[in-house]
Amino acid sequence: MQKIINFLDWVGEKIGTAVSWIAASLAVVIGLDVIIRYVFKFTYVWMIEIEIYLFGMMFLLASGYTFKYDKHVRVDIFYNRLSEKGKAWVDLLGGAFLLIPWCYVVIVSSWYYGLSSFLIGEGSPQAGGLPALYVLKFCITLGFLFLLLQGISHILKSIQIIFNKN
Repeated sequence: MQKIINFLDWVGEKIGTAVSWIAASLAVVIGLDVIIRYVFKFTYVWMIEIEIYLFGMMFLLASGYTFKYDKHVRVDIFYNRLSEKGKAWVDLLGGAFLLIPWCYVVIVSSWYYGLSSFLIGEGSPQAGGLPALYVLKFCITLGFLFLLLQGISHILKSIQIIFNKN
């Protein structure tokens, strides 16, 4: 079980590193856009759309990495007061009955959403916009797949805590 956890955590770490490059790219694009806008008094539609795409990709693809480091949104009213095993039970049950089913639903539905967009060659409705809107739509599927993988790792860690003999 530990090998599976290590592998899933390694995958999550690599994805987090890749997404950090998306964040750096976003900062550069925004900086260039600001310079062009305020120095030359114009902007490009495709540049604004790149900013939107990169932000969406960063937000979606980093969800598993965020979950790995427990930096996601959580209502901790009761959770903080629980013992380590109590928290593990909440994580196990929440992961098994809420996270995994929800990830499955989103992965399946977003796959068809992205595929439909790809098959019709959907692009930006704006003149001068980007031609491949389906790339961003497929990031929904990938983001929830990465979240699912990290959720499985988290569930396995919870099982280890619950059944620890110490």
